[in-house]
Amino acid sequence: MIFGIRAVIEAIEAGKEIDKLLIKKDLQGELSRELFNVLKGRHIPVQRVPIEKLNRITRKNHQGVIAYTTQITYQHIEDIVPTLFEEGKNPFFVLLDGLTDVRNFGAIARTAECAGVDAIIIPSKNSVSVNADAIKTSAGALHTIPVCREENITKTIKYLKNCGIHIAGATEKGNQSYTKGSYNGPVCLIMGAEDRGIPQEHLALCDEWVKIPILGHIGSLNVSVASSILIYEVVRQRMNKTEHEQS
Repeated sequence: MIFGIRAVIEAIEAGKEIDKLLIKKDLQGELSRELFNVLKGRHIPVQRVPIEKLNRITRKNHQGVIAYTTQITYQHIEDIVPTLFEEGKNPFFVLLDGLTDVRNFGAIARTAECAGVDAIIIPSKNSVSVNADAIKTSAGALHTIPVCREENITKTIKYLKNCGIHIAGATEKGNQSYTKGSYNGPVCLIMGAEDRGIPQEHLALCDEWVKIPILGHIGSLNVSVASSILIYEVVRQRMNKTEHEQS
């Protein structure tokens, strides 16, 4: 954590990766204008917050600005996809569309790493980020598996589709069981937010909608549990295909 306007400006100019920036709602002055100029053209999530929130975070002289640095180096999907194809791999991605609970994020990352997922994709805004709680819950998996933080998820999905990657959205609106999905080729699973699911504009871009049957009285599964079921269905189908080809 970095606090103080000058310290934050210097950190940004030095190339430190900032996870999010908290700025007092009515921040003004010459130094603050310098900060806003430095922020121009940089994709750093900024939240305007009341002074009371900043005071709860630190008692030190924050000057109305607190920055959280990232625990990892985020990557971009456009850099990962070509490399995987060049290496002759069968890409497998998980896109967490608007997930907000860091412990669910960490649990999904742990499962994804164990299952050989090539990268996790998250939005840069209104989403989880990699913090200490997420890393702890992931048992360190977030230090191993690439995490791509993307500015425009619609653009990211379209890019994946153009690369020949099959997009499967997990939704209660699905018209088939997750076991009927097609995951043997390059695939990206999309998991939605815990409360809202996958946004309609992103569902519209999916190649198929799949659902997990709910047979009891509780209406839905925890997103980390649902993700684990789907991730290992991909693994199961791919292992069966490999065994069939070798027999």
